[in-house]
Amino acid sequence: MTREEAFELVKEYNKDPFHLEHAETVEKTMRYFAQALGHGDEEDLWGIVGLLHDLDFEQYPEEHCIKEQEIMKERGIDPRIIHAAASHGYGITVDIKPENSMERVLYAVDELTGLIGAAVLVRPSKSVQDLEVKSLMKKFKSKSFAAGCSREVIRNGADMLGWPLEELMRMTIEAMKSFEK
Repeated sequence: MTREEAFELVKEYNKDPFHLEHAETVEKTMRYFAQALGHGDEEDLWGIVGLLHDLDFEQYPEEHCIKEQEIMKERGIDPRIIHAAASHGYGITVDIKPENSMERVLYAVDELTGLIGAAVLVRPSKSVQDLEVKSLMKKFKSKSFAAGCSREVIRNGADMLGWPLEELMRMTIEAMKSFEK
């Protein structure tokens, strides 16, 4: 599957500009991590998984990570992509545990990119370029800030990766700095 084919599929099931932007943010973040973690030969795969991860969310929120598997199977998409994309719903809507680096990174950064995006919106600069881990940690600890971003999932993601939470935040901020418009 090419990136273009993946994005066309995302657009078929998602019309909200926020969801499309989120898909591309996670795609680019996944590409960054593929390179940073020594999986540069799989950068396209990591990116496609990031792009497709919320394929079903807009139309099937109650069946999130379940319906997308059906859709992708019907399209003949590589089972590795299907498993990886669905694994980010582990413990929430599916029992598909993230098994490898790509899946663990997706699980960890999906919610975290949302938290970072919300933090950027309230910054005077409106930019991730001057966001520091210390500032993000304050937002993370404030339960009312970006309440829809699961702190538990972010913590569990850092634990799955074997990283301190601050390191996950630092790397994800760096990832997002690398492609901010």
